[in-house]
Amino acid sequence: MADRAMIAEAGHFALILAAVLALVQAAAPGLAHLFRRPGIAGLTGFAAAGQAVAMACAMAALIHAFAVSDFSVRVVFENSHTAKPMLYKVAAAWGHHEGSLLLWAALLSAFGGVTALWNQGLPGGMRLRVLAVQGLVSCGVLAFLELTSNPFDRLSPAPFEGRGLNPLLQDPGLAVHPPLLYVGTVGVSVAFAFAVAALWSGRIGPGWARAVRAWTLIAWIFLTAGIALGSAWAYAELGWGGWWFWDPVENSALMPWLTATALLHAVRGVERRGGAEGWVVLLAILGFGFSLLGMFLVRSGVLTSVHAFAADPLRGVFILALFGLIEGGALALFAVRGHRLSGRIAFAPFSRDGALLLNTVLLIVATGVVLFGTVYPLLAEVLGIGRISVGAPFFDATVLPLLSPLIALMAIGPLMRPGRDSPRRLLRPAGIVGGVGLLAAAASAAWGGWAAAGFGLAAAVAAGTVLLLWRSRRSLTRRGLGMAVAHLGVAVAIAGMTGGSQLADEAIARLPVGGSLVLGGRSFTLAEVRAVPGPNYIATRARVTGPGGLALTPETRRYENPPQTTTEAAIASTPLGDTYAVIGEGGPDGAVLRMFSKPLLPWLWASSVLMCMGGGIALFARLPRLRRRER
Repeated sequence: MADRAMIAEAGHFALILAAVLALVQAAAPGLAHLFRRPGIAGLTGFAAAGQAVAMACAMAALIHAFAVSDFSVRVVFENSHTAKPMLYKVAAAWGHHEGSLLLWAALLSAFGGVTALWNQGLPGGMRLRVLAVQGLVSCGVLAFLELTSNPFDRLSPAPFEGRGLNPLLQDPGLAVHPPLLYVGTVGVSVAFAFAVAALWSGRIGPGWARAVRAWTLIAWIFLTAGIALGSAWAYAELGWGGWWFWDPVENSALMPWLTATALLHAVRGVERRGGAEGWVVLLAILGFGFSLLGMFLVRSGVLTSVHAFAADPLRGVFILALFGLIEGGALALFAVRGHRLSGRIAFAPFSRDGALLLNTVLLIVATGVVLFGTVYPLLAEVLGIGRISVGAPFFDATVLPLLSPLIALMAIGPLMRPGRDSPRRLLRPAGIVGGVGLLAAAASAAWGGWAAAGFGLAAAVAAGTVLLLWRSRRSLTRRGLGMAVAHLGVAVAIAGMTGGSQLADEAIARLPVGGSLVLGGRSFTLAEVRAVPGPNYIATRARVTGPGGLALTPETRRYENPPQTTTEAAIASTPLGDTYAVIGEGGPDGAVLRMFSKPLLPWLWASSVLMCMGGGIALFARLPRLRRRER
């Protein structure tokens, strides 16, 4: 027990040491300039690397406390139990407010360490400024941890048993989903640091644009994977048959993803042709602002959600003040010094660069609509207007019309030439792409207008991407291939979402054992209902049989610590769609059976793999030219 206590205390000491090093990292460049002692600036990189090591030690100490069930640590007592499987003991280290924030801060420090060690082709002064901004952000987050959310707070005497983790979070997907999402949001913070450093120096060069693009691409890949995994968890775990609810906490992850997508496209133009540097800097600032807003929504206590952590009002005030200082300070700096950056738009309207710029504008407008729909109900309640619910109908009616022209531009924009193009040259490729889209829309018109629009847009994006690959087959670069794979992923996602929503079917009935219901012309039988013990729960498991030997085993699980009942859906997936079964409360004689048919929905999960692969190819792969140049 004494050894456990020592490890926890060492973790707390490492957290305090990291805060001190973050302060040194933030202050060293300014002190070097103030006292005209360049040697002081050399401490910046060492402090960033040391902070990364210290935070890794703090995170390891907290994981150890959960792994060995050290209930003298308060968060372990509140979020763990000796009967939990080891996977969920470890995952519980970031399954609550303090631990998730510690992981977020540890990743922020790790990225600062990478920035210190990775030259990235930047001038020394620019890298120091970036590290200083990262240090300032770390100071704020670590102060929040230490003052309001200490993960190493102790209990004396130590309890013999813990309260357990929320059973909804005891899922393999939820063990991986938060770290992926946090890597994404931290990656956006690095782009933010580069943006503030650019405002500080008043200069942007190709090296700066390449570094911002690399970090934004890392953030985008992990945000894509994290959002997809969280959506898959909700689809399988909550038993409601959907994959996106427009929940405010879901939206808080979507907004940085949309902004990172816009930033990726905008910085490509700066890297290649110059111009619109101020627009790129503003996008980087807004992207991290949306990440901080997500932190406020999840941890302030203003939301009641399975995603949100309960918190006291002091935490909410602290986060709001932190958000105001970081984001408000960056926007004020942009207002004062943004004019030093090039504000010209060096893109012809009818060109690939013009299409990219228009896409970034549409993405930011869509992000603004999501922000309004997410925050307005909270503001209305605070201002005493009353409780207002903004749900899926609002977002479907406002966001989807904005994304439709963006997707159409995605189909034809890459076929345009950089710099300047002519409409006459695009007549043939636009005719091919539009013709394929119209054929797909006509073929699916029987399922309704939304289905026709969705399948038509998906087919148009796929056709445009394939045509681009064919045209550039002799000069294909890794960036071109990565973009093509990611765009194909978007086309597959549109088809999967369209099929899973517009072609879906549902049936529900209370059945005795041996009873049947019909779904989409197929008969399914409730063959058995029995009790099954689990590692820390008792499950009521049904066996549902269907055509072709199909067997599904949905469950309801009753946990003792803490007392709660959860639903475990049974899903049979094929390339053509999902058959989805859920049971309600039941016994040996029968149960309520609810079934869904979700055509093409597995394509949605496949699309996230394609998009992440595309990002990875653009970031890491070394694709040789398919044709060697003649000497």
